[in-house]
Amino acid sequence: MAHEDHTRVIPGRTPQSAAMLADVKRAMAITARLNQLTFNDADEVRALFSELIGRKVDDSFLLIPPFYATGGADTRIGRNVFINQNCTFYDLGGLDIADDVLIGPNVSLITSGHPLESSRRRAFTTARPIVIERNVWIAAGATVLGGVAIGENSVVAAASVVTRDVPANTLVGGNPARVIRSIAE
Repeated sequence: MAHEDHTRVIPGRTPQSAAMLADVKRAMAITARLNQLTFNDADEVRALFSELIGRKVDDSFLLIPPFYATGGADTRIGRNVFINQNCTFYDLGGLDIADDVLIGPNVSLITSGHPLESSRRRAFTTARPIVIERNVWIAAGATVLGGVAIGENSVVAAASVVTRDVPANTLVGGNPARVIRSIAE
């Protein structure tokens, strides 16, 4: 079920949630194979990542294992994207990464979550998309939450937690991340 704000709601104990669990198991099997590779196995990493997302990535794509994912089918990757080691992508809400994006080590892109109310927390999973526009750099240890768009040419400072949209050509940082300054050339 989709809502106007692009939130997906997946109720527990339904065919939808069973399909979600099957996707997680599939992703974990593929990433386990991917994580046996090294930096020198770039072609094999690209092949396994392509299998994970269900479409071929460009030859300019570079990922350094280890890497963790809970899906893959809802991830779209542009050209000349670099993903450093130990990143985690939860793409249930949709994850769009444009061309020329740099993603530092230990970055988490998390599109899914649960209701805050304890009585409803296990009843369903919610998911909202993340959009990362062209030429963005997400520095080490940052976390980007679902429902966020990061504007073109922007930088997310190390260890930041991004909970709302980032304007183009800005540096954001902190928890929650706030605009620090413009970085327009």
